[in-house]
Amino acid sequence: MVAKLLGLAFLYLTTGPFSFSAHGTAVYPVPTSSVKINPNWEVVYQDTDVYGVVGKAVILECGTSVPDIYIWSFTKPGTDAIRAVVYNLGKGPRIQQFAETLGQLTIISNSAAVSIEKLPLAAHGLFTCQAFYNIDKEPVVYYYYVHLNVRVPVSKPYLLLSDVSPVEGSTMWMRCNLENGTEPIQYVWQHETRSGNITVVAQGSSNLINMTDINRNHTGWYRCVATNAVNNGPDIPRIDVTPYSITERGYSALERETVSLMCQAPSNPASQYVWFYNNSQVYSGPQYTITKILRMHTGDYACLAQNTYLNTRSKKTISLTVYYPPDGSPSCSVEAALNHTALKLLCVWAGGFPSPSLDWAGDLVQAGKTQVNAEQQTNLQSGTAVILPSESMTPNSLFRCVGSHPALKQTTECSTHIPPAEPVCFAYVTNTQQYLMLSCSWDGGAPKALVWWEGPGGQSKGGQENSNILVLRYGMARSGIPYTCYAKHPLLVEAKSCRLTLEAPVLLTQRRVISVYEGSDVQLTCNLRANYLPANEITWFNNQGVDVRDTSKYMLLRTSAWANLTVRETDEMQDSGEYRCSTSNAVGGAEINVTLVVKRYPMPPNATLIRATYNSRQRNEVELEWQVDGTEETGGWTGFHLEHQWVSERPNKRGSSNISQLQMEERISSQDWYRTVIQDPGSRSHTVRGLTPTVTYQFRITPVNHRTIGHPSPTKTPAEPRNSMYPAVIGAAIGGMLFAAILTVLLLMYIIRNRNNNPRLHDMLFGMQHSQSRENINFPEDEMVRGSDGGIEDIGGLSTAGKPSRFYTQGILAPHRLTQESHPHQSSPSLWRRRASERHDHSQGCRILE
Repeated sequence: MVAKLLGLAFLYLTTGPFSFSAHGTAVYPVPTSSVKINPNWEVVYQDTDVYGVVGKAVILECGTSVPDIYIWSFTKPGTDAIRAVVYNLGKGPRIQQFAETLGQLTIISNSAAVSIEKLPLAAHGLFTCQAFYNIDKEPVVYYYYVHLNVRVPVSKPYLLLSDVSPVEGSTMWMRCNLENGTEPIQYVWQHETRSGNITVVAQGSSNLINMTDINRNHTGWYRCVATNAVNNGPDIPRIDVTPYSITERGYSALERETVSLMCQAPSNPASQYVWFYNNSQVYSGPQYTITKILRMHTGDYACLAQNTYLNTRSKKTISLTVYYPPDGSPSCSVEAALNHTALKLLCVWAGGFPSPSLDWAGDLVQAGKTQVNAEQQTNLQSGTAVILPSESMTPNSLFRCVGSHPALKQTTECSTHIPPAEPVCFAYVTNTQQYLMLSCSWDGGAPKALVWWEGPGGQSKGGQENSNILVLRYGMARSGIPYTCYAKHPLLVEAKSCRLTLEAPVLLTQRRVISVYEGSDVQLTCNLRANYLPANEITWFNNQGVDVRDTSKYMLLRTSAWANLTVRETDEMQDSGEYRCSTSNAVGGAEINVTLVVKRYPMPPNATLIRATYNSRQRNEVELEWQVDGTEETGGWTGFHLEHQWVSERPNKRGSSNISQLQMEERISSQDWYRTVIQDPGSRSHTVRGLTPTVTYQFRITPVNHRTIGHPSPTKTPAEPRNSMYPAVIGAAIGGMLFAAILTVLLLMYIIRNRNNNPRLHDMLFGMQHSQSRENINFPEDEMVRGSDGGIEDIGGLSTAGKPSRFYTQGILAPHRLTQESHPHQSSPSLWRRRASERHDHSQGCRILE
């Protein structure tokens, strides 16, 4: 049950013997009779009761006219002492020092009335005004007794409860306490439900109420309203609705008609009004009119009346329903009832007015004939709610809710089913590791299942629907003892269950000691032996005891069951040591150490250059071969550094060096080694290219591994290539061919020049000459061109200085023109004359073309 402790007193104003002006000054009734001369010269006495409020103002009257002389005095209740307060003996009022204890006292001008501001409680008592009239003639004396009753308004009440969280069937009391307030005090106890309905549960002069046999219907907000005679107004408002139509729910109206709401609450000063619709302010003023009201305007309308002077208020709420046909179709649902031992069928068709008629059909009919009784049903005739025991139902039952309305008729169906699968249990820890949460759920059923926890040592949690969470303080869980979650569904006779057994974690690792060479990456493993509950993160600490995070040095890979730490680029001094893997949960913790040993790589074996040779006369490439001393097993080295160094430079063909003497001295002094990295440890030869032919180099080889460089081998200068017979043989062959070609050309020239002396030899080589053939030379000047220096004479179209001539054999010699390009040599004049004489020779011959 939830109780809302409101510290606000609702103050009700009642009619009293005085009223309030706009400025908060109390105006009291005074004697209506005027001063009369008493013929017997007796003093006239008049009594008046006046009520005042602490902290407010009050006026005490002394007759209706101004007396000639008056004296005000005060008598405290229970005493006989009379103390002067103020007097006026004809020379103006004189206020006594004692008056300060009675409030801020002043005399109202042109009267003998006394005004007291900020009235204190000490002013409660008898004020006496002795008034003397007609002093100069026959004096008349009046005694006005003013009994001032100073009242204290009720303070803001506060509630005390014997039990803020009562359980069903228990008893509790609530007390409404006040700091102060003048008796009598009236107490009104109000109860507001979750839907907003307010009812009065008790009222009277007692500030204590007792509640017995508490049940869930008592859940809600409780208010205590305390009032006395001081706290007045405004009265509870009265709301008039036009047109006037009352229903069981309140007031009603037809859709699209105009509705007027009038609020009246007597108060002095007059009340101010504020209208609320469903707790939202909609209007200010006594009359609220809704033009063409719609169904959406259905709801609660509240009128709040306020007395701004007293800072008091009262409120009244009415329910206004707009008549309209229901929308949509009926909807039905199935819920658990009677501690999940029965079914409750609900059917709702909201929105229409008047309310539709609802009836049940289906599997309910047979069950209802034998099982449903008057105590297990609610409004069975209209079919809104029905309670059925689980024994009468099958695991899958079908029900139909039939709704009828004067304008519509709708039918809907709803069914029941057991939740699928089994209850699910799991544990988790809050982010602050303050609590351990054991969660259990069994969703998906209709109606919902009841779920509760039972654990060792009274660590249990009562039933809830669908899911339930048992909260334990971190570290207070029992190890090795199961926590059981039970789930009960109305369609099942037996409850289902699931268990969680909490255990402290145990860590494992593949290797407790790991040895690696310096510079390599190494992975340290850590995993849980089982999937412990509740789970927690695995943490790694480095060899300095610092919590490891992802950095350039460390890399973490983790899941809920394992965490691997990778140490990058291991270093002997920095990374060697013990690493710790740790984890814990709400039951206990565990840790395991892994020792990392980082070793330096051994010195690689020595290597020796066994050959360094130029591979050509150009001296720009050197072929190198080497061997590794000792074992050939892989792992002692990872590659080689092949280095060469400039030693000296040979002079060129002209006898001078390509570099200056200064540059040569600088090179010799610097002695730079140029390195070639060979990453193949199995390599035993290499060719160095791009060398300068005139420079002499020396080479050396050095084995290396990951981080260690071995000793360089002795230097070796490349040797010249060995002498070969192939150039000499080729040169002799070419020389012989040239010699044979020259002899052949000379022989041909001789035959041509002596063709007349040896015609048969000529005809055998060049063919028979026709008597009519002739050589047509159109341009005699072409027969002779100037040759280059040292050229050989061109005879008969043969050129011995150029390429071999091409021969064409024809029946008739075609005209032939010798050009400078084809005959670059100067011909002799005799040859020119001989060719000119042969122009008319038509014998068969041949032409020699370049």
